[in-house]
Amino acid sequence: MLYEIFTFVIDTVTGLFAGFLLLRFWMQVQRVRPPMGLAQAIFQLTDWLVHPIRRVVPGFRGYDWATLIGAFLVALLAMSLNFWLMGQFSWNAILLLTVFRMVQWILYGLMALLVLEAIFSWVNPQAPFAPFIRALNEPLLSPLRKLIPPLGGLDFSPLVALIILQILNKVLSEGFPKLLMLL
Repeated sequence: MLYEIFTFVIDTVTGLFAGFLLLRFWMQVQRVRPPMGLAQAIFQLTDWLVHPIRRVVPGFRGYDWATLIGAFLVALLAMSLNFWLMGQFSWNAILLLTVFRMVQWILYGLMALLVLEAIFSWVNPQAPFAPFIRALNEPLLSPLRKLIPPLGGLDFSPLVALIILQILNKVLSEGFPKLLMLL
């Protein structure tokens, strides 16, 4: 039981921190400027990790690779701690699980952004955060909006995107243990 508590705490803390790092990366990829309070919070929480990495790995082609590497290092730390708590150690398994965890975090983050956009569209489309969330979701939703026009004024593209992301997550979650068994 103690193992489950420790892994829960490790996964929660690292997941939240990596979520901020991945949000920071996605904002920079999309060239979206967040509301001032959110920007300050994200940068204050992540600068201590990103700035030292940025000295070694500068941005390239407009992407802040230091932020993405920081998220990977957080996932690596989480996996290493989980393996240490289990009393096992396998670099191959740790690295593979780290990549899997990163992909999971990215999918969960995109799903959360879609849910936030749906909530804003129902509750208050003019909310201060609504344009920010809409801009972050635009790359996911614009191709779907071309395929699925609004029906009766309702935009079903966020729902379709959410279903696609959940299917992708399910496929990865089901296929990953089989891949791990091969190693």
